[in-house]
Amino acid sequence: NTSSLPIHQIAEGCRRPRQVIGMHYFSPVQKMPLLEIVVTDQTADWVQATAIDLGIRQGKTVIVVGDGPGFYTTRILAPMMNEALLLLEEGGRIEEIDKAMRRFGFPVGPLTLMDEVGLDVGAHVTRVLADLFAARGLTATNRAQELVDDGYKGRKNKRGFFLYEGKKKSLNSEIYKHFGGSSRRSIPDSQIQERLSGVMINEAVLCLQEGILRSPRDGDLGAILGLGFPPFLGGPFRYIDNAGAAAIVERFEGLQRVHAPRFEAAPLLREKAAQASSFYRP
Repeated sequence: NTSSLPIHQIAEGCRRPRQVIGMHYFSPVQKMPLLEIVVTDQTADWVQATAIDLGIRQGKTVIVVGDGPGFYTTRILAPMMNEALLLLEEGGRIEEIDKAMRRFGFPVGPLTLMDEVGLDVGAHVTRVLADLFAARGLTATNRAQELVDDGYKGRKNKRGFFLYEGKKKSLNSEIYKHFGGSSRRSIPDSQIQERLSGVMINEAVLCLQEGILRSPRDGDLGAILGLGFPPFLGGPFRYIDNAGAAAIVERFEGLQRVHAPRFEAAPLLREKAAQASSFYRP
């Protein structure tokens, strides 16, 4: 799983670490327009330039990111997936969570996406990112691994949040036994959308703050072209700029009172709010 291979650790075992670079493609490769190139502190400029040139000649839109758990795209997707699983633990309905995020503007809901990617891949990524999130006081749910242990892998074995038979897909209500039973409750679309989009955009800001991202533009391109973030919202950073950093911080503070600490606003976001500045127009 490319998105969780530590490029710097691969480089440590090589005679020419300056020539080690990551090229993270998205599935299905022939359709997805993004290429996420991952560099280490040692990667030579000419190696980076060669990888960028190859990606452009393949017809990809290229962003360059720093090495770290999940790189950029997987790192911001993981908290969103985790939040979707937490909503199920709170009694949410699979179809309502997916529908709410489609209404927000994503092409598919997070639980459908988890089935498509593979629950086993999701469980692996959770393990890779666990230490990073734990250092901030965040605990990832272990439900993905529980599902894998019980034989749920998603579309690849026709059994996930949905059941697959040929081109037909139907809700798999049996999976609720892992989330407190069949008794479900409705959660307003606005709550689902605020929580799932919130953890994603906050993680994007942290990636910029930590130098994983080189610019807000790269962050927006990566989220839209790699993860299906609603293009009409402009990506995580345009979304923050349009809403206003202060309004986003206020929203997070409300969520944090109920779901702390995972909605603690990134320091860079708080800085933008305090200065009444934006990511594209400082």
